[in-house]
Amino acid sequence: MTVLQALNGYYDRMAARGEAESPGYSREKISFAIVLSNDGTPVDRVDLRDFNAKKPQPRLLEVPAAAKRTAGIQSNIFWDKSAYVLGRTAGEGHRTAQEHAAFKHANLARLAGSNDPGLVALRLFLESWVPARFDGTPFVPDMLDSNIVFQLDGDSQWLHQRDAARAVLAASAATGGKTDTCLVTGIEAPVRRLHPTIKGVEGAQSSGAALVSFNLDAFTSYGKDQGDNAPTSDASAFRYGAALNRMLDRTSRNRLPRPVGDATVVFWADASGVGEDAAIAAEDLWAACFNPQADDADKLKEDAGEAAKLYSTMQQVAAGRPLRDIDPKLREGVRFHILGLAPNAARLSVRFWVVDRFEVFARRLADHYSDLSIEPRPWRATPPSVPRLLVKTTALQEKFDNIPPLLAGEVMRAILSGGLYPRTLLTAAIIRLRAGDNPGTGWHAAAIRAVLARAQRKNRTDPDTPEKGETPVSLDREHSNKGYQLGRLFAVYELAQRAALGRNVNSTIRDKYFGAASSAPASIFPMIIRNSQNHLSKVRKDKPGWAHLIERELEEVMGRITPTKPLSLPRSLRLEDQGEFAIGYYHQRTAKLGDGAVSLAQQDETNQEEDDSDD
Repeated sequence: MTVLQALNGYYDRMAARGEAESPGYSREKISFAIVLSNDGTPVDRVDLRDFNAKKPQPRLLEVPAAAKRTAGIQSNIFWDKSAYVLGRTAGEGHRTAQEHAAFKHANLARLAGSNDPGLVALRLFLESWVPARFDGTPFVPDMLDSNIVFQLDGDSQWLHQRDAARAVLAASAATGGKTDTCLVTGIEAPVRRLHPTIKGVEGAQSSGAALVSFNLDAFTSYGKDQGDNAPTSDASAFRYGAALNRMLDRTSRNRLPRPVGDATVVFWADASGVGEDAAIAAEDLWAACFNPQADDADKLKEDAGEAAKLYSTMQQVAAGRPLRDIDPKLREGVRFHILGLAPNAARLSVRFWVVDRFEVFARRLADHYSDLSIEPRPWRATPPSVPRLLVKTTALQEKFDNIPPLLAGEVMRAILSGGLYPRTLLTAAIIRLRAGDNPGTGWHAAAIRAVLARAQRKNRTDPDTPEKGETPVSLDREHSNKGYQLGRLFAVYELAQRAALGRNVNSTIRDKYFGAASSAPASIFPMIIRNSQNHLSKVRKDKPGWAHLIERELEEVMGRITPTKPLSLPRSLRLEDQGEFAIGYYHQRTAKLGDGAVSLAQQDETNQEEDDSDD
């Protein structure tokens, strides 16, 4: 099933719940209403804005579908911005007169012959209105450049909601238009020349962008122009546009709260064969898995408990437990859709489009959690969301805007499809470590382990039986990878420096040499070993107990790297082995070396507590 077909089908569910507008209408930001008397005189204004925010915000109202404007002048029916409705604008308005004339012409043509009091009042208003009257009552400067609707004095409805107005719109929609076979439904019907504008995608134009469009000769064929290249009926185009626009609303339950890289993600379930309750339960569970935890300390314990419940639910699904046993509302076989949209100038790009049964997605999400596992955990509750993971491991200065956009989409696609994580995730995490990110937080080690563990699982003969040599979750002294053991060795030498000099060190060996030691061990470790002899001498003198533990650990690690003397070090490490280096370092620095002894991580008070809220 294509994206447009799935959206077309979901529209019925949204409309039944009152979440999508009627055919021929769209939801637009409206700030004011002009109240007209029966003779067309403006007698009042209604301020529709929401004043609860820092500055007044327009209200979303269902109005006749907005005209698709590019560079030309296109008027809306029964509503528009002040330049069209009143012939006034806050700017210079070089073409305001033409815009107002277009509004009058388009609306008067539809109002002619109507006896409805509301439509008669609007016709009389347009026939008598002159822009200079805006300077009097009931108008105010805030109305300039705002969207405006009309209301008949004494009527509780907006003018465009009156039955006569709906009849006028229906008559206009029924005229004209060439017919073709709709690619969405397969039915012969009038086709849409310009597809609907989609709003709400992060980074796209605020006026909206096109999901389907053709604007150059290179995009056309066989003499077909614009929408004729992808014939979609007026009804189908409206339905998919309405469904997608409502899911992209910031308050929508079908939208992830934070973009994944540059991709805004929406999701929905198909209720066919399973019922509305089962579809809603699947959507709610999926939304809860990606909702950010509250930053409020008073709610942290409550959120952590909810996160643990969700994690447990996903683990039960992954273990094959029937959905009904987990939640009576859940059902097997719910068809689930996940769509990621990214901005591309005036158009939208589909970053990913994945469709499968809900339980399959739940198992894949649980597999992602498993691949991301590392001990000790860098986070308090469940594993982090994709944006949180990437901002911690790949983004400069840990800013969400600095997450590589293509990488985020590839990671999300790997999670949803169950495929290999992109190698670029491994590369990006290692680059950040070389650039100075703290490898002791565990975030980079977790991301790196996910990439390596999934690749190892995909490559082994029996994916359900772990093989010896796979990247460990917690400290594994017998793990044979040389990069892992070198990371452990580096952590032990850092511990020796800390034991000798304490915390008052301007620059530790980690600050100076971590990147070089992980990529070219033979050129860096000899210097680290020589310098560490002074540290070990001081520890033997001041802290003999610590010296014994450190020397015992050094002997054990070096014996793993090379059983013979002298110590043999590789000149360079592959990218995967550099990842193992980071994991081995993290495991070793968090390990206790003896009874009552504390780890380097516990000693390191300069390592600030990580903000591990999963958003």
